[in-house]
Amino acid sequence: MSFPNVRMRRLRRTEAMRTMLNQIKIQPSNLIYPIFVDETALEHMPITAMPGYYRCPLDQVIYEGQIALEQGIKSVLLFGIPSEKDDNGSGAYAKDGIVQKAASKLKDHFKDELVIMADVCLCEYINHGHCGIIKDGELQNDKTIELLSKTAVSQAAAGVDIVAPSSMMDGQVAAIREALDDEDLEQTSILAYSAKYASSFFGPFREAAASAPSFGNRKSYQMSQGNLKEALREIELDINEGADMVMIKPALAYLDVISLAKSTFDVPIVAYNTSGEYSLVRAASLNGWIDEQAVIHEILTSIKRAGADMIITYHAKNVNAWLNYT
Repeated sequence: MSFPNVRMRRLRRTEAMRTMLNQIKIQPSNLIYPIFVDETALEHMPITAMPGYYRCPLDQVIYEGQIALEQGIKSVLLFGIPSEKDDNGSGAYAKDGIVQKAASKLKDHFKDELVIMADVCLCEYINHGHCGIIKDGELQNDKTIELLSKTAVSQAAAGVDIVAPSSMMDGQVAAIREALDDEDLEQTSILAYSAKYASSFFGPFREAAASAPSFGNRKSYQMSQGNLKEALREIELDINEGADMVMIKPALAYLDVISLAKSTFDVPIVAYNTSGEYSLVRAASLNGWIDEQAVIHEILTSIKRAGADMIITYHAKNVNAWLNYT
């Protein structure tokens, strides 16, 4: 049987028609721009494993915020690299910590024009690189939560609009919500790293944030790659504990998790297009193997199509270069 009048190609004939009919469109305002702020840096320091990305000194954080706004991006995610580390990660919750100082500068300069997010974890600040307090070789969940709560409160007091706990400690969202509310910071939102997998795609980030664990791995607290139903349970728990938004990390290898989360829960879904995903694209591009702008556009479209409302991506810094690719 033939259908001579059915010609799907009619709707793809011109660029204008293709653009008009696109069901998935990426908006710069739905992208989140990560910034690494280094307390010891005197100038922008290249990150070897992430070509084109840098650690920035504190006095350049306003410049990075301006870059974001010029690209049409409305939010940044702060990561701090302190001058010193200790076995309690005290730089994470210090009132004069690097993220707190960066957030204060951004808030004073941009007011509410820019949404300031901050990672809430101890791995960048603790001398062994794990995401919490270690005792007898085991990560201590409840002691870690106490310090994560202090970190979130100090960040919010410094001007952070959205705190993002990423250590995958059980009960961290409930504890942080209670701590924020107790300090009259109830307007501060929580973006929970709810489905954070123990992934090989995090490698370049660990160079960027100087956060590689000095022993063992994070598989006892980050999720196993083969678990799908567990992701839904983690997300549900975080929502019930008070998360305003939830995250799936990484993005590309977990598009099915993003899609299922979107169809299951009625909260904003954030996907983290990780450092490893970024570096793969950059390395292939620098070798002339791919059309970088086309690949970036296709990757982020796929993440959006899977159901992500917002995407944290290192590609955001050059959004004007690829956004109009057709």
